[in-house]
Amino acid sequence: MRTFDDAARVLGELEQRVMELLWDVGPLAVRQVQRRIGGGLAYTTVMTTLDRLFKKGLLARTKAGLAFVYRPALDRAEYQRRVVEAALGPLLERGSGPVLAAFVDVAADLSEAHLRQLEELIAARRRRR
Repeated sequence: MRTFDDAARVLGELEQRVMELLWDVGPLAVRQVQRRIGGGLAYTTVMTTLDRLFKKGLLARTKAGLAFVYRPALDRAEYQRRVVEAALGPLLERGSGPVLAAFVDVAADLSEAHLRQLEELIAARRRRR
């Protein structure tokens, strides 16, 4: 079975759409996901996608009669945190200067509210040291 770090690096478009749907709606069976996603996708395509997400550790499933019902194993915020951690962690281990400089460049385009939130998060981390 793949680890979350592997899954965080590569989520296809359909996998991302399925995750968004399940975060928004909650647990669904394969047929329900197929109907809500639309686009004329085959049942087997949706079933395979859900199974892949389950094997990546992103979905949990329970048996309901003959079908599985799938739900996110992580909430959206935790998933996003882990994706960022998986992407930035290895980069910061190799040298933080360029990574932090790139982050500051991106942060410069944030709204004032986001910048205040970032400042508050940094201040809170410093207080915990």
